[in-house]
Amino acid sequence: MRRRGAGFAAGLVFSGLVALFLIGPVVLSVLAGLTVNYQRGLIESGVTLRWVGRVLELYGHTIGLSVGIALATLACSLALGVPMAYALARSPGRLARLAEEALVMPVAIPGIATGLALILAWGAVGGFRTHWTFILVGHVLFTLPFMVRSTLAVMLAVGLPTLEEAARALGAGFLTRIVTVVLPNARPGILAGALMVVTLSLGEFNMTLLLHTPFTMTLPVGLADSYASMRLEIGSAYTLVFLVLLIPLLVALQWAADRTAAVRR
Repeated sequence: MRRRGAGFAAGLVFSGLVALFLIGPVVLSVLAGLTVNYQRGLIESGVTLRWVGRVLELYGHTIGLSVGIALATLACSLALGVPMAYALARSPGRLARLAEEALVMPVAIPGIATGLALILAWGAVGGFRTHWTFILVGHVLFTLPFMVRSTLAVMLAVGLPTLEEAARALGAGFLTRIVTVVLPNARPGILAGALMVVTLSLGEFNMTLLLHTPFTMTLPVGLADSYASMRLEIGSAYTLVFLVLLIPLLVALQWAADRTAAVRR
């Protein structure tokens, strides 16, 4: 018992040190965004929300655009990903597995390469290149595999083909089975995938850096711009605004992941 207690304590201390190593720089960045003058220090110069207000004044449009693109990405991923996951769950053959692996390719390819490919393919189509929907296409391409994989995993874990066959034997039609059997049983996977899609869309930088224009700047691109062209305090305050948007989504994502794990068990 003593050995277990010592091992547990050592593991807890080690985990705390790793967490401090990972989170410490983020905390320092946030504190810099609340400091009147970072060069003089937090205690000497005092605390202020001035830089947060400056961020909202200069980059407030990036917040609305990023949230809008994330919600549009979610809508597209739901409309495409859930039917694709259902089709893959109902077709357990080799061809379906190859299609599933092909979906993951946009995740394996660097975002910059994908962004360049989109520019070469669609950049000359009218005003599409300068419209926010151009970024939307890239985000859907990047996030769709996460929606499909998350939903498919739950569908297979609950034995969806068996449940659907039982409903069919009881006389349920296709639409009835979708509404009363498929969607309720796949809900944890759909929820986890939805939260993942929104989180990834809000934070996507590599591809968006190539796809954006001065009129379609998103949150991560604006964050990079603030650190490159503004005071350190403004860039750090931007980080604080970014975290305020993302942390609730990450907490919800962890909750959805726990629900999905419970369904699998």
